[in-house]
Amino acid sequence: MITADMWFDPKCPFAWITSRWLLEVEQVRDVRTRFHVMSLSILNDGREGLSEWYQGWLADTRGPVRVVIAAEQEFGNEVVGRLYTALGTRIHHDRQPIGPELYAAALAEAGLPARLAEAADEPGYDEPLLASHRAGLDPVGEDLGTPAIHVPGPDGRPIAFFGPVITPIPRGEAAGRLWDGVLLVAGTDGFFELKRARDRSPSFA
Repeated sequence: MITADMWFDPKCPFAWITSRWLLEVEQVRDVRTRFHVMSLSILNDGREGLSEWYQGWLADTRGPVRVVIAAEQEFGNEVVGRLYTALGTRIHHDRQPIGPELYAAALAEAGLPARLAEAADEPGYDEPLLASHRAGLDPVGEDLGTPAIHVPGPDGRPIAFFGPVITPIPRGEAAGRLWDGVLLVAGTDGFFELKRARDRSPSFA
């Protein structure tokens, strides 16, 4: 059994697709996924040259990650995946605005107390959020973000990489074949990049 650790920001559509792909992989390969939170707000803090549109898009991203961190601190990592699913379904499929109503509904679905929604406005959660962020992204590289995945390497150190960035969500054995290929290239010593321009918008089908 391989444990794949994935770092996500709940608002990132491509991270959402990758997370749903990993859940498909679990059905056809001996893989278990553990989810962890990172922050696109932290990642882009102080960066120059961000478009006005993207700066606006980032404006409400800190709240959801704080809520996830608060839940993890109180109830452990095992609650992160189901809270992510509850948040992500509402954000990406239902197009529900990020805010108190979203947090309340997602927490209720995940079986977590409604009071955790208050964490969205509490900067005190930013320190553990930053620690989680760095744990996921430092091994990958400063100029990269989410999705970030770590898998165990043969020497005991994690194989850490950004991606895959995909759309739509591969299903069944197609998900498994992509997993096999990702492990092959990511586990090759000295392999750094394989990329092409995106020509379509995220699809959550």
